[in-house]
Amino acid sequence: MKNPLIIANWKMKLSHQEALDLAKKISKSAYRYKDSEVVLCPSFIDIIDVSGMIKDTGISLGAQDCFWEERGAFTGEISPLFLQQIGVKYIIIGHSERRAISEESEEMVHKKVRLILTLDTTPVLCVGETFEERQEGLKDVVLRRQIYSALNGLWFNKSDRIVIAYEPVWMIGSGQDADPEEITHSHKVIRQLLYDLFPDQVVDNQIKIIYGGSVDPENVSRYLSQNSVNGVLVGASSLDAVQFSSIVAAAIKC
Repeated sequence: MKNPLIIANWKMKLSHQEALDLAKKISKSAYRYKDSEVVLCPSFIDIIDVSGMIKDTGISLGAQDCFWEERGAFTGEISPLFLQQIGVKYIIIGHSERRAISEESEEMVHKKVRLILTLDTTPVLCVGETFEERQEGLKDVVLRRQIYSALNGLWFNKSDRIVIAYEPVWMIGSGQDADPEEITHSHKVIRQLLYDLFPDQVVDNQIKIIYGGSVDPENVSRYLSQNSVNGVLVGASSLDAVQFSSIVAAAIKC
């Protein structure tokens, strides 16, 4: 695997000062990240200041969500165009917490992905099954439905990129280790549907599939040792600079 993608999702966990302190610590270690692609996704109130702190370090800036229109009378929403203008390169879309808590629909996810691709920005599309869906043997069905709904009908230009983040909902924040073979199976299901939707060269060269769900320094090597895993989406362990740097180091070794 060349240049693994490591995305830090800080969620709504840090105060403004805590976010700045963490960004400062991580940026000091940026010289160690040259053989990886590291992305920080702070909360919206921290994005501009974090952007300044990681400028010229090689670390990319990400956002945790956006709206599906560039501008307009949408109180409280965040435009992906405005995010792109302040240096955001990646935007997380369809995270399970958005789908569950904010009741974000498949149509909303599709419209967001479609717009982001027009803005020279990379959507990070989160997909994954709940515990109940897994118990009922519906995992593959859920993955296919989520990906098909989000990506069907899209057209890729040569510069377009998409990241698919497989995050089984029941694993997020659980502290449990996922079975690497099960992750490989899920990634194969995802990749096969992508081949059904897009030309082979698009899937092979313009789409990365990563894993998220209680990723930490102890288990990241097991996940990234799977050929199908191109990187990781990190939650809780990205809130500690030492743990996060350990994850990046392990990813580079893989």
